[in-house]
Amino acid sequence: MNLFITITIIVFIFFPNNAVSSHCNTQTPTKTFQKCMTLPSQQASIAWTFHPHNATLDLVFFGNFISPSGWVGWGINPASSEMTGTRALIAFPDPNSGQIVLLPYVIDPTVKLQRTPLLSRPLDIHLLSSSATLYGGKLATVHSGAAVQIFATLKLAPNRTRIHHVWNRGLYVQGYSPTIHPTNADDLSSTATIDVESGSTAGGQRNGVVVTLRTFHGIINAIAWGILLPTGAVTARYLRHIQSIGPTWFYVHMGIQLSGFVLGTVGFAVGIRLGDLSPGVQYGLHRKLGFAAFLLGALQTLALLFRPKTTNKFRKYWKSYHHFVGYACVVLGVINVFQGFEVMGQGRSYAKLGYCLCLATLIGACISLEVNSWVVFCRKAKEEKMRREGLIGGSDKGSGIHN
Repeated sequence: MNLFITITIIVFIFFPNNAVSSHCNTQTPTKTFQKCMTLPSQQASIAWTFHPHNATLDLVFFGNFISPSGWVGWGINPASSEMTGTRALIAFPDPNSGQIVLLPYVIDPTVKLQRTPLLSRPLDIHLLSSSATLYGGKLATVHSGAAVQIFATLKLAPNRTRIHHVWNRGLYVQGYSPTIHPTNADDLSSTATIDVESGSTAGGQRNGVVVTLRTFHGIINAIAWGILLPTGAVTARYLRHIQSIGPTWFYVHMGIQLSGFVLGTVGFAVGIRLGDLSPGVQYGLHRKLGFAAFLLGALQTLALLFRPKTTNKFRKYWKSYHHFVGYACVVLGVINVFQGFEVMGQGRSYAKLGYCLCLATLIGACISLEVNSWVVFCRKAKEEKMRREGLIGGSDKGSGIHN
């Protein structure tokens, strides 16, 4: 029951954006558009009017700054739905006047690899006009969370109504060169393909599947590697010394660990699938930690098949191996849960706070049990010393907990 409550709480923490969807807006203070669409990341949206008689597209992008010295950009990729090759319009505060400026940039491969700074240059698309305004008018200032509107009028190729568009935002601008954007999940998936005549999206269902799988991956792994496996390790360390429960501790420990590993295997498989569905999106450290934790978990599970009897001379070596691999798996799993929060852009979220509270509760319980174990150990050592000295009888019982 407690596990069900925990899962329910985590689901509601992780799914706030899915439960309450934002609405797009077709109106600005200066223009009204025919269609609009909420974009799948960064709380961004677009609105547009397409004029089929002359293949002209009037468009506005709604975005938000994430720092006072940051930038917000929107652009079109003539070839594919990816960042490299995008013809972008990027808005940021002018370093001299502080007023919002909008400049054109071409995102070529050297920029993506950070070999050269991003410099403004004319675009090779039919851009008829462009401008940017802050929400609130001329008196508005750029700050974290400030809303910006990027307007553009483009002439599309005849009989071509589908466009690949890309949007993003960054923390800093060096002079007039925007620096690289953050690399969490939202920032690496800020692309889409839309048909401006019908309003339909290409790959929208795929993006929805990726978002759902990513959330499921985060929830199931936080429970498995971040809660169940550490709890199983705690039960083995402290419950096995209690004489009154007999071998029950072993079955509790094994049940928790196997449940955690099965759930963790499901989460691991979902992570592999997410990698296949997200070409070009790589989380090197998170991926390596995930493989390492899964390998250690698999070795622990296989070790049960080769568990020697208590009378076997190799039992002590098996126990040392079991302890080392088990604790290493728990530590790597917990570290990777925190790394996962960063990857998902939840580094300062209530989801991470909730997990930290769960982990802190478990650590607090460990400290209490460890202190109690040492108190019992010291008391038994003192009783044994007094027994050797003949101060107490050999029939006196301890506390019911043995070494």
